[in-house]
Amino acid sequence: MEVVGKNPMSTTFDWSNCPLVESIPEKRSGAWVFRDSRTPVSVVFDNLEAGATIEEIMEWFHLTREQVSGVLSFAARSLDAPASRMALVDAHPVR
Repeated sequence: MEVVGKNPMSTTFDWSNCPLVESIPEKRSGAWVFRDSRTPVSVVFDNLEAGATIEEIMEWFHLTREQVSGVLSFAARSLDAPASRMALVDAHPVR
């Protein structure tokens, strides 16, 4: 399986804007975990990268589909370039 892209846990997302997760210094040394749990968010990305299915991740880590799809959606939206930073390119030559 070829993995394309970056693991969102290794990039600089502002996970504090995701209501499904929390970071508490006393819980998993402050790692981002699913709210009200000790399960690190990174298990989703690490296991998907290793070839696991969403259903397997849900079963192995006792997560709901809403939790898994929610962090995946948040990560996907975070990867989108803000509209103000996107440049429009005109392919027509200047005469």
